[in-house]
Amino acid sequence: MNQIDKKIKLAVNGGISFGAKLNAKQLAVIVEYMSDSDELELTTFQQLYIEIPESKLELVEEKFKEVGLSCYPVGNFVKSLRTCNFCKGSEEEGMPVAIELNKRIAGKPVPFTLRPAYTGCPIGCGEPLVNDIAIMKVKNGYDLYIGGKAKGKDAQIGTLLMEQLMPEQLYKVVEKIIHIYAEQGKKRETFIKFINRFGFENLKNEVAR
Repeated sequence: MNQIDKKIKLAVNGGISFGAKLNAKQLAVIVEYMSDSDELELTTFQQLYIEIPESKLELVEEKFKEVGLSCYPVGNFVKSLRTCNFCKGSEEEGMPVAIELNKRIAGKPVPFTLRPAYTGCPIGCGEPLVNDIAIMKVKNGYDLYIGGKAKGKDAQIGTLLMEQLMPEQLYKVVEKIIHIYAEQGKKRETFIKFINRFGFENLKNEVAR
């Protein structure tokens, strides 16, 4: 196979909004870059996987962006932020904060796929606490949990790391956590294994500096 024909996998979603939705125009643009035999893979993280020719990557990303689609790399990167439906409204449940946080962290390289999640209230419709990093808006602040695990017989909810953070504090702490994991995590070491090796209290002390 020629290099120009090599296909790569791209993660796509409609960005952070009221629920994980795509409109007809977005779907039509996606279909433009698929052949009859191609399939879309729907992931549990509010993303679609599509395979496209590597030579068309920049073009596809540009065309997708024009209709409001967000594109992310697939593999050992920070996933796009999984969110709730913001059922009580954009401002009340902190959609601007979720959008900004996603912009800062999604797509960053890490030792193993990192799954962050966000929910706008303690009901937790976005099921954040079983993800690597979880943010829950409580009243006017943001509680931050780490070390959740959704799969396996050792599944567990995350542990509260910090509470009632303001947006700028939240961005700084989450970015620092990801930086420490990227710098000190071993190759293909999951985030929960990294926490267990590095030490929860050690990590908490590091990000508090």
